[in-house]
Amino acid sequence: MKRLSSHQVFCTFLRGWTALVLAFLWGPIAVLAVYSFNTSRLNILWEGFTLRWYAEVWGHAPLMAAARNSLVIAGITTIASVVLGTAGAWLLHRYRFRGARAVRTLVGVPVLMPEIVMGASLLVLFAALAMPLGFATVVIAHVTFCFPFVLLAVQARLAGLDPGLEEAALDLGATPLRAFWLVIVPCLRPAIVAGALLAFTLSMDEVIVTYFTASPEATTLPLRIFGLAKVGLNPMLNALSVLFIAATIAVVVISERLQKTPRPPAA
Repeated sequence: MKRLSSHQVFCTFLRGWTALVLAFLWGPIAVLAVYSFNTSRLNILWEGFTLRWYAEVWGHAPLMAAARNSLVIAGITTIASVVLGTAGAWLLHRYRFRGARAVRTLVGVPVLMPEIVMGASLLVLFAALAMPLGFATVVIAHVTFCFPFVLLAVQARLAGLDPGLEEAALDLGATPLRAFWLVIVPCLRPAIVAGALLAFTLSMDEVIVTYFTASPEATTLPLRIFGLAKVGLNPMLNALSVLFIAATIAVVVISERLQKTPRPPAA
């Protein structure tokens, strides 16, 4: 009988451990997807196959209104976060000024700050400014904690960027703004796309900060789901979760295609 080497044993252990972790992560999602087609309203025992809960999701007016709110807020948040994050990363990378280290530290604070502290502090700020809660306050709150993620992603990309690219563009007559838009931004596209996806996902998923800064008219989908989940098990939530998972997979696949560098045509 052939004896396995220590390296082979270690590799086998790593494969088994990886499979166990993936099963732990994806097992509940698979169960949720299966039970989204269950005819049972209690979702405890399998009673039969149905598409009823998917139909009820599309026909549930409060859920659809909350989904529209989430998409609008997440879209505006993503655009604002990409603009602010990319501009801020370029400013900190390209220019040297007094207080740059303090700015870098302050930018990272929303990433590390507990969400409940951020939500409460933003609520106090809006109250001090006599600003009524609504879509504007939710967008401001979401941009506050989303744009640092874009900035950090773009900063990491800028750290490995060849500074000669901008210098060559300037030597060829391009203005600093034109050189940034036509030379630097295309090189930053993978980081910008990744940051945009992260900002969109964080905005769509946020509950605690939104709870402090939203009005009844600006209720987002996570808040609506949280309210339904407190009442009890609702099969519509399973169907809605499966739809979100499918949409997330589609977005990831599309982003991967967008980030691929086109191959030059063969000679």
